[in-house]
Amino acid sequence: MHTPTQTPTHSPTLLAAELRLPTNWLDYTILGIYFVVVLGIGFAARRSVKTTLDFFLSGRSLPAWVTGLAFISANLAATEILGMAANSAQYGAYTVHWYWIGAIPAMVFLGLVMMPFYYGSKVRSVPEFLLLRFDKWAHLLSSILFAFAAILIAGVNLYALAIVVEALLGWPQWVAIVVAGFFVLAYITLGGLSSAIYNEVLQFFVILAALIPITVLSLKKVGGWDGLTDTLTKSHGDDFVTAWGGTGIGDANPLGANWLTIVLGLGFVLSFGYWTTNFAEVQRALSAKNLSAAQRTPLIAAYPKIFIVFLVMIPGLAAAALVPGFGTEKSGYQYNDAIPYLIEGLLPNGVLGIAVTGLLAAFMAGMAANVSSFNTVFTTDIWAKYVVTDREDGYYVRFGRLITAIGVLASIGTAFLASSFSNIMSYLQTLFSFFNVPMFVVFIIGMFWKRASMKSGFWGLLAGTTAAMINYFVFYKQDIIAIPSDQGANFVSAIAGFVAGGVVMVAVSLFTAPKPTEELQGLVYGTRSPGMAEPPAPGDEAWYRKPALLGWGAVVLAAACYIPFSF
Repeated sequence: MHTPTQTPTHSPTLLAAELRLPTNWLDYTILGIYFVVVLGIGFAARRSVKTTLDFFLSGRSLPAWVTGLAFISANLAATEILGMAANSAQYGAYTVHWYWIGAIPAMVFLGLVMMPFYYGSKVRSVPEFLLLRFDKWAHLLSSILFAFAAILIAGVNLYALAIVVEALLGWPQWVAIVVAGFFVLAYITLGGLSSAIYNEVLQFFVILAALIPITVLSLKKVGGWDGLTDTLTKSHGDDFVTAWGGTGIGDANPLGANWLTIVLGLGFVLSFGYWTTNFAEVQRALSAKNLSAAQRTPLIAAYPKIFIVFLVMIPGLAAAALVPGFGTEKSGYQYNDAIPYLIEGLLPNGVLGIAVTGLLAAFMAGMAANVSSFNTVFTTDIWAKYVVTDREDGYYVRFGRLITAIGVLASIGTAFLASSFSNIMSYLQTLFSFFNVPMFVVFIIGMFWKRASMKSGFWGLLAGTTAAMINYFVFYKQDIIAIPSDQGANFVSAIAGFVAGGVVMVAVSLFTAPKPTEELQGLVYGTRSPGMAEPPAPGDEAWYRKPALLGWGAVVLAAACYIPFSF
């Protein structure tokens, strides 16, 4: 990183040694019960796995409330808990942008606009949609990029789990990695996506049970909200506790970004790129029982997403208020230490066990989401399409289980790539700008412009990914362009990738042939497929089952939440 208050991004990400927890038999009993239940769900789900559709998409049979909670739980992982608490300790109340402008509008767009195309086309994965809309080269490139990104992101969760468990419980990192990897491997291999989803529903409530006591007790420790804001204003300035303060173009602020890069880079490019094309999330919606349930999946998830920001932001702010210079070398803590620091100092035995179980649940949910999406894409989009084709269904189920094991092992290898970042959220946002944003521009142009040619998908994706990487590794890392922080660089990389991908797609489309109109039915806005015209299921006429009402309600509520943080 490039600001004076930040630790170098090339230093190892190790939690402070003094964070060791005084755990006892009660805490370990709670942890043991959780692991038994996790495996039990895997064994129970195994009975329903007979086909590849069962293994990779739960047979498209799950109700909206299950897929909605799984959708948010898959996101509520290491990136959310350690990463967003670290963001808050480092950048302050600007963290709300990642939720109210950087998530809710994109989740609503996914539910109302994109899910009819995904679900109606009956694709089994996000890259498979590109095969239908463009050609095999766009499909193959997107499949490879997504599989690679999924393993990198799964590795982040696994590494974060290892360093937290080592600091809090004293387990060696390799023990934590092997134990967590084994349990994730066991329940996904046994029950496929159904096992992952039902475990994610359980994990959602376990994670909340861990975060709520931390948030309440940390707020009490700093003297309530007024005490927290007064302390941070004195130590970090007024802008640290507001959402938009100091974000004028040319102004300096902790985030190192102005309102334009926040709105375009985070609010549009990064957020829409992540929420609408990240198969680890979309896979949960594709497993819903019908189109209405699929549309409601991200919309149901949007409501808890609006308020979860308080459960990760307040602990990060409290850590910054309680320890002068938190995150700098003189404090003895890194930004990622915020949640573990509060757990160690505030929670009694029993609650400690719940908190540690909640952290493990979060890491495992994030890892499981990425591993389950990886095995689907690798099996259905790479192996079955281009390597071993036209085999019986049972062969691909067996191969899916094998590639799950390989994915977990690969995640262990990539886990240590995250060690060069003291704020793992910066690392994740970097990956999203490289992989999700270019895919989003290909999707959005392909869905809304019939003239986009078959060849444009591949070249747009390649150009967008290349431009984002060049901006980050060349212009930013080599100090050719002065950008104040990693997060600011990620916003600029995302914009560069989006613009480059879009320009190249348009240019290539003007010189190459478009796809025949009859092959675009259900794939481009304004056209329909039989799957998109299904009648509503009995009871879907109720207001709370209408996607449009749910979606606009979430947007209005998120916008209203900005008001107290805008002054």
